[in-house]
Amino acid sequence: MSASDEAISGICLSTLRDTDRDRYLACLLSPQDKRDALAALYAFNAEIAKIRDVVRQPLAGEIRLQWWRGQFEEGPNEESDANPVAAALFAAVEKYRLPRNSFIDMLDARIFDLYDDPFPDRNALEGYAGETASALIQFAGLILSPSDAAASASAAGHAGVAHAISGALLLMPHHSARGQLYIPLDILSAVGLDRDTFLAGDDKARISAAIEAFAGLGFDHLKKAREAGKIPATIMPAFLPATAAEAVLKKAQRLGAGVREQSLQPLQWRRQLRMVTALMRRSV
Repeated sequence: MSASDEAISGICLSTLRDTDRDRYLACLLSPQDKRDALAALYAFNAEIAKIRDVVRQPLAGEIRLQWWRGQFEEGPNEESDANPVAAALFAAVEKYRLPRNSFIDMLDARIFDLYDDPFPDRNALEGYAGETASALIQFAGLILSPSDAAASASAAGHAGVAHAISGALLLMPHHSARGQLYIPLDILSAVGLDRDTFLAGDDKARISAAIEAFAGLGFDHLKKAREAGKIPATIMPAFLPATAAEAVLKKAQRLGAGVREQSLQPLQWRRQLRMVTALMRRSV
């Protein structure tokens, strides 16, 4: 590896350490020869996931997503070469033949994050999660072992949805404060709420019921991921970030409406232990 490549790899890992500690740890628990590509993939995800937090208007966010879209559609250029994360990502895309169209789908799905409109139903939520969190697991799997990744696509799909739901629950205080909601409208209506009454926060009983149902949907997908069978050891590192989902979903169901005020994040040492245990058990 050249000094330039080492510097770029260091930038990606540093980005993760500051923005996505679970995926940073997953990189460290991955084979050394795959870490640079995984770090680039995860740093890219961290960058597009935080766009709403760094722009004032949705249009500015769409412009950022469009820049990335253009790189995948037209191929990397001088601008992407000058961006350490983009340079490392496209090197990984080329080396591991990652599907560019799936990255474009991921970018299109992220437009949802820029606005306050909720998902109309759970199918829309699952589609969003499939093109973001699930796709990320599949990309990581392709880097680790293409043949085993293909055989574990179902597990990746369900684990990604569970992880996306747990992430939405973790960020609920932040999302609610700015009028954003990831619980689908069909779940809200089933307990007698709509977007505005949920965000108002007054009806604690119904809000608790909605959160319990939302977390329950996450558990359903976690169960299906486990029912898909043991995950091949070669690609288990791709699933490590999703291993925190169970603890978050359990705490959300216990706290109910309290999720809007309290942190659901398990202690870091517990997340690390969970990852190491999952590596041995080969299951999320």
